[in-house]
Amino acid sequence: MDSACDGGDDRYGTGRRRRRRTAKATGLTATAGLVALGLLLVSCSTGGTGSRDEGAARTDGVAATAPTPSASGGPQSAERVDPIALLKADPKIGDRLKADLKPCVADAYPVDASYGSLTGAPAPDVVVNVMTCGDAVGIGTYVYRMQSDRYENVFMAEDAAVYATIDRGDLVVTKQVYAKGDPVAYPSGEDVITYRWSGNKFTQHDWVHNDYSRALGDAGVAEPAPSASPAD
Repeated sequence: MDSACDGGDDRYGTGRRRRRRTAKATGLTATAGLVALGLLLVSCSTGGTGSRDEGAARTDGVAATAPTPSASGGPQSAERVDPIALLKADPKIGDRLKADLKPCVADAYPVDASYGSLTGAPAPDVVVNVMTCGDAVGIGTYVYRMQSDRYENVFMAEDAAVYATIDRGDLVVTKQVYAKGDPVAYPSGEDVITYRWSGNKFTQHDWVHNDYSRALGDAGVAEPAPSASPAD
């Protein structure tokens, strides 16, 4: 019992060391073992001696050391919005794209929506990506910011094969680059452009271009040509 409190082999220190269990009986056994280990560690941290203690368990030590949620910097809840309604009510989007914005199957639109802090607004900003139904190629990306109790379009890029994401407060826009004769599934490269909110608009902060390997094919990696068999 005392050796466990002193530390020993921390086999349960990280989840990477645990073996995944698939059998139900084995999973129950492992769960029971972890519960027992957790009780042991609690007794160690509060200075007790586990099962040798008598009387009611103390709770003041646990309450005093329990972490309190941070008032700032923690995850924020995002009120979900209807991205289709945002797009159709957006005066900056052309009528042609609005007319082509239709469900792929039933009521499932080819639209992704992401929520995060980009502009410092009191409500999370919304990034909407519109794609094609057949091959999921981006055809437009839009950023909406809460202003005066309504969302307004503060960024848009309507290019072929464009897609935007939120990365630690930055807006990262990826555009596939196609050379003449490139199939849709295999562009020649990509431009990755990072934008940051400055004043009342996004300004370009960084730009990276990546050229894709020509060795990639339908199978993922080009196979070497078969060698000729020696003549008998």
